[in-house]
Amino acid sequence: MTRDGNGRLYSVRGSERRRDDRAVTNSVTDIKSREESATAREEAAHLREDAATSREREIQVAATTQAASDEHMMMLQQANEGLTVTTIEAQKLTEQLQATKIELERARTVAEKANLAKSEFLSSMSHELRSPLNAILGFAQLLDSDTRTPPTPAQQKNIGQILKGGWYLLDLINEILDLTAIESGKQSLSHEPISLTDVMIDCQAMIEPQAQKCDIHVTFQCFESPCFVYADLTRVKEVLLNLLSNAIKYNRVGGTVVVDCSLISQKRIRVSVTDTGAGLTPDKIEQLFQPFNRLGQEDGNVQGTGIGLVVSKRLIELMDGAIGVESVVGAGSVFWIELNLAAEQPHAPDVVAVKTLTPPPVENNMRMSTLLYVEDNPTNLILVEQLIAQRKNMRILSASDAELGIELARTHQPDIILMDINLPGISGIEALKILQADPLTQHIPVIAISANAMPHDITKAMESGFFRYLTKPIKVNEFMDTLDVAFKLSETAENSSKQ
Repeated sequence: MTRDGNGRLYSVRGSERRRDDRAVTNSVTDIKSREESATAREEAAHLREDAATSREREIQVAATTQAASDEHMMMLQQANEGLTVTTIEAQKLTEQLQATKIELERARTVAEKANLAKSEFLSSMSHELRSPLNAILGFAQLLDSDTRTPPTPAQQKNIGQILKGGWYLLDLINEILDLTAIESGKQSLSHEPISLTDVMIDCQAMIEPQAQKCDIHVTFQCFESPCFVYADLTRVKEVLLNLLSNAIKYNRVGGTVVVDCSLISQKRIRVSVTDTGAGLTPDKIEQLFQPFNRLGQEDGNVQGTGIGLVVSKRLIELMDGAIGVESVVGAGSVFWIELNLAAEQPHAPDVVAVKTLTPPPVENNMRMSTLLYVEDNPTNLILVEQLIAQRKNMRILSASDAELGIELARTHQPDIILMDINLPGISGIEALKILQADPLTQHIPVIAISANAMPHDITKAMESGFFRYLTKPIKVNEFMDTLDVAFKLSETAENSSKQ
């Protein structure tokens, strides 16, 4: 045992053991501490590895994002460049469209001016040709119908040739104007239900004299019930009369013409004109609807212009119809037209036109009727004076200009006024307005008579208030019938005013 400095006893071996225990404990602690440090280092290393991996991933993501951003930026730049190019191209296209629009407007203006010049030229040409024709045909008709000093057979033959040539020239002028009006789009048609039965009856009556003269027998189909088509009445007659006239002219002596109808469908009907002529070869059929092409008949005995079928084709097409031909050489031809059937029948007209075919008999107590003719052409005036001279109950006053005509109308109160359109100074239309505005003359029927035969001229005049519109050359029967209707109207108005 050993005493320590404080006098306490202790065992040396125990102390050594305690010292050894502490040493062991310290060693164990050191080992644990080293183990913990190693573990911490390993964990730190793992953390560093994880952090490095995370940073690498972040770097990769950032790189990928940057690449995508760069790609998007490049795409945006390309799109912006493309948009810029497109904008420039759009501006150029807009400028081109604007320039094209200006050119089209200029072309339209030029076309309108050309069309107007063409219409004015045709109107002027028609007027200039019709004026001398009025004298030729008018006086020839007077000579032909003169009962006081009838012409000799030789003179009658010569007069017939004058009339034949004059009417042929007039037909040529009319057909050219018709074709021009159709091709320029100025031909207006009325589309309404019309009776095909009545059209056939009228055509039969009108074509029969020509058929008898050429020894051709014409047969029309009889309708079992009324048939109505949707078309223009006047133009359908014109087309059918053209087909009938050709079927007679180009037929053989003693031949036949048959007109019949057949249903193509529930909404369509076909009218066929069959002749027994020489027929047409396929190559001639191909040339059939060409203007001024008479298929080698120019030197034949049959007169024609080569325009009638062209006009007929245009008119039928304007009425939403069709026209065609079938032919066998040596056997004849079949010309046909197709029209749309009308679902409804037309209403009966409210006013029935008065038509006097012959003048009323002259009686001792019959009053004299006065006609005032305003005309600056002396030849036309002489012609009408001679026509009026055939009526014992008529007398004529004349004026060479509108101003004098208006004064004569106010002073003499004529029953009818016959008014030329193209007059020096005030035109016929302007004179009509003055007469209509004056209570002294507004009741007098005014008939326009003019060489202006273009459709727009006639429409303009009728819209101004003319009672009728007669075109030159004068057709004597039509002229006299119109005067009779106008005198009848004037007399009725006078009797009503007296009551």
